[in-house]
Amino acid sequence: MKVCVLQPRYSFKTEDAEVCFEGLCELLAQCDDTMDLIVLPEYSDALADMKGKAPFYEMVARYNERLLALAAETARRCHALVFVNAGYKTPNGVRNTTHAFDREGNAVGHYFKEHPAPSEVKTDKEGGHELDVAYSYEPRAPYVLELEGLRFAFLTCYDFYFYENFARIARENVDIIIGCSLQRTDTHQALSIINRFLCYQTNAYLVRASVSLGEDSPLCGCSTVIAPDGTELLNMKSRAGLGVCEIDPTVKYYKPAGHLGAPKAHHQYIEEGRRPWLYRNGGASVVPFDEVMPYPRLCAHRGFNTVAPENTLPAFGAAVALGAEEIEFDLWSTKDGVLVSCHDSTLERVSNGRGKIYEHTYEELLKLDFGAKRGEKFAGLQICTFEEILQKFAGRVIMNIHVKIWDKSFPDLKMAEIVGLVRKYDCEKHVYFMTKSDKVIKKLQAYAPDMRVCVGFDGNKADPMSIVDRAIALGAYKVQLFKPYFNQKAIDKAHRHGIRCNVFYADTPELAREYFSMGIDTVLTNDYLTIYNAVKDDYLKRKK
Repeated sequence: MKVCVLQPRYSFKTEDAEVCFEGLCELLAQCDDTMDLIVLPEYSDALADMKGKAPFYEMVARYNERLLALAAETARRCHALVFVNAGYKTPNGVRNTTHAFDREGNAVGHYFKEHPAPSEVKTDKEGGHELDVAYSYEPRAPYVLELEGLRFAFLTCYDFYFYENFARIARENVDIIIGCSLQRTDTHQALSIINRFLCYQTNAYLVRASVSLGEDSPLCGCSTVIAPDGTELLNMKSRAGLGVCEIDPTVKYYKPAGHLGAPKAHHQYIEEGRRPWLYRNGGASVVPFDEVMPYPRLCAHRGFNTVAPENTLPAFGAAVALGAEEIEFDLWSTKDGVLVSCHDSTLERVSNGRGKIYEHTYEELLKLDFGAKRGEKFAGLQICTFEEILQKFAGRVIMNIHVKIWDKSFPDLKMAEIVGLVRKYDCEKHVYFMTKSDKVIKKLQAYAPDMRVCVGFDGNKADPMSIVDRAIALGAYKVQLFKPYFNQKAIDKAHRHGIRCNVFYADTPELAREYFSMGIDTVLTNDYLTIYNAVKDDYLKRKK
């Protein structure tokens, strides 16, 4: 199979767009019918730097249709498979898309960039291109396109940096990976390492097209063809033009699987030793990060506590299984320093014990029954630790963590341990901490500035603005309003300052609807499924 990569010139000057596009068209005209596979770089319809949404969208509007028509014509003329990255228009904007054309010029597939870059996600106000990226928050298998008996996978620019995805692609037994890239800040050496590592990990050929920043530039470029064993068959470095070479996609690379082991592909060898609990959270069960999960939300207060004892693993599990976007729970520290979940500081209401949680050791608490008061079927249920909650649900739900020991200003705030456990279970982006202590919030912000905080109600019933003013002064992420001590003005002021509003609580559909109509971002409820079913039609329409 004869493959060809196009490496046109790229400019950081917007006014050079037409020259760069015409240069790309000239390269396409040089392709001939000896070629079987032709790959173009990322943003082939925007070959000059664009800042902001409007200029970028204008460039796509100017060149997109011309480019795709020319790609289809080239496929027919050369009787070749053609892969070109260009905009794809949807009702929500433009997507970064690799378009596939068969040898007759028919569009036969579309790959939407799995990992949109920050510049593509950011809004126009933030200086970004504001692309349609909503699809990228949905779980799905790697996109694989079968053509002429070959299996094609795809990576686009920023995708090349997510090595954890390489193992997933390898499982698809692909033959060729199509790479449409810019990667304008990487050196030739870095690009070579990344690309060769990809092929070695996936046992597939890579056919990657990029752009030239100038013949002498040490950055970007490196349109390349690499074999499954990591051998570079072609590397154009910064040379503009066409790169052509021959490959045999049926040839794979197998090596001994360890000393004296039978020959296997590299990914088959490492599969035998995989330990997923050691890696970053991933997979279809991981929900979007807190910063990108849409609002409004319902939060299962103390878990789904109308069906299972509050602040227990069954209550949290029921809420997560039913689709709750957030759960709320409370943390105390035992006499011997174990972090456990319980709403009250005392044991009488929720167990068969007496006294304060922090007056008992963890072993003493384990001997108590935290389920029998909710019914015989829960008899024997034990108190759960913070770590047990994270082991079961980290990354599976947003956690609103009310740290009660911070409210009480205990001598040992356990801050290092609490933050350490969140980091251990890789869920920094899925949690936020709530406390009514401004002093503790300041300490947390200094200790772990990446952790989000929610300002709790401090008992000020006279001034609805008090909690909002505290949050503004602290630079907090959220406030947790406490009914009935808030009003519309407080919500509006919080939103003007970029602060999200929780409210505790609503256990009737009427009240939940009222809160959502006021603009509340997250409503806490003790009866998750009942409230969700009653308000979901209106609630889902509001999501954004």
